[in-house]
Amino acid sequence: MTVKKAMAAAGMLLIALVGCSEEETMTEENPSFERAELGNHLEDGHYQTVYDETSGEFQNQVPFKDFEKLGKEFLPSDTNLTRQSSFSLNGQDRDTWISGSGDKGVLAVFDETETIVGLQLLPLESHPETDESYTDTSFQLPFNGEWLVYWGGTNVLLNYHYEHESQRYAYDFLVSENGQSFSGDATKNESFSAFGKEVIAPAGGTVVKVVDGIQDNTPVGAMNADEPAGNYVVIDHGNEEYGFLAHFQEGTIQVEEGMEVEKGDLLGSAGNSGNSSEPHIHFHVSDTPELMDGRSIRVKWDGDQTYTQGQMVSN
Repeated sequence: MTVKKAMAAAGMLLIALVGCSEEETMTEENPSFERAELGNHLEDGHYQTVYDETSGEFQNQVPFKDFEKLGKEFLPSDTNLTRQSSFSLNGQDRDTWISGSGDKGVLAVFDETETIVGLQLLPLESHPETDESYTDTSFQLPFNGEWLVYWGGTNVLLNYHYEHESQRYAYDFLVSENGQSFSGDATKNESFSAFGKEVIAPAGGTVVKVVDGIQDNTPVGAMNADEPAGNYVVIDHGNEEYGFLAHFQEGTIQVEEGMEVEKGDLLGSAGNSGNSSEPHIHFHVSDTPELMDGRSIRVKWDGDQTYTQGQMVSN
């Protein structure tokens, strides 16, 4: 329920996520290196080519011999990597690749100079028994205008919620304008484009739970783990399907428990309450109205749309 980069994951084989100086640029030895080709270089065993594109701080943390050894152990020569997602936000580019068998993944983070500042190789689990089971209810996006899918998909590279059964098919949406989710002072909620935007009912139903009165996190980056959902609304859509919308701005929720809502009705304003690292909307559907219990159900979107990490989406 946070949009914070979830780089640390169980089963992680290699990780380095560090800053780099403005002087660090793409090496002269590999001037034609393109970030879209990183997966091809790894599957072909071109570890030196990839390593040469990493930042100096990355190389200080991970010697080449260790990098190559881990890569060869994790990625057999017959691995076929396909890029799954690619997007830019706040000065960093984030790309993911997945193996043809779906059991291995690669996450790379690039800075504005296309230098690799973070690289993660990790095994992937899948849950086909629930991946192919969708809600009976058809949902629209819980907002107006254009938003970015920051977390959403059916593996932990695309969606850090995926490893948790209760939130496996959750989405986190934020507003990105020209590749930036904020303008000005990044410690202030008001600097973020999502803060204060309308949150609307993604489908009709009965409001069965409302929590309000939890302060928005200040400064941005501080999180409230004691109240993970922050201010939130739960809607009973029937068929044992309950929609959870979380992290509302304090004092903005417009509905009460027992109210009937129609698709598109105003629920409140996007905020930064709870276990949230910046203003955004969290949405998932569960088979129970209890936040941490039950089983998340994959969302059937209107028009049979499929939304995954990195997409700009709108109603």
